Amino acid sequence: MTDDSLLFVALVIGALVVTFIILWMRRASQPRGVARPSRRKAPRRADDWILVDGSNVMHWQDGQPQIAAVALTVRKLESLGYEPGVVFDANAGWKLLNRYLHDGDFAAMLGLERRQVLVVPKGTQADPFLLEKAREFAAKIVTNDRYRDWAEAYPEVLEPGFLIRGGARSGEVWLKGLVGVKEAAV
Repeated sequence: MTDDSLLFVALVIGALVVTFIILWMRRASQPRGVARPSRRKAPRRADDWILVDGSNVMHWQDGQPQIAAVALTVRKLESLGYEPGVVFDANAGWKLLNRYLHDGDFAAMLGLERRQVLVVPKGTQADPFLLEKAREFAAKIVTNDRYRDWAEAYPEVLEPGFLIRGGARSGEVWLKGLVGVKEAAV
């Protein structure tokens, strides 16, 4: 082989090695065994949004923290035409996997876009954040929490239909009193 041929082969091998390393690093940075976020369109109307108290809902199945209960709830809400936004307390990752999980970690596990998931900062309560965002977006909250401590500042928690109660059993989710977006518009 000539010097030019050897140089060409070395450049091709070098490019392949660099490409392989970049792809490997991208894959290594992704959580394993989780669904990729989908690319949904933004909701058509503000009332298409619904908030999920992720830290509460993750206890719906057998009383133990499980991301599956949140994922089932998200899928149910989507099937009804809602655009779910999920909010977790900072310690939710510790309860699930014994480590801190970021917004993107939860979004990947739930098959949602990162913009649809929020882990509140450490030392911050999720309750007032959820209630404030629900007020801002005129959204309902899916939770079994009654938010009694917040009723004076957020009297909407006492209004029927604002807090959507539910549960999960045998891989099925039920949501009390929630109708689909199309049904609600009629």
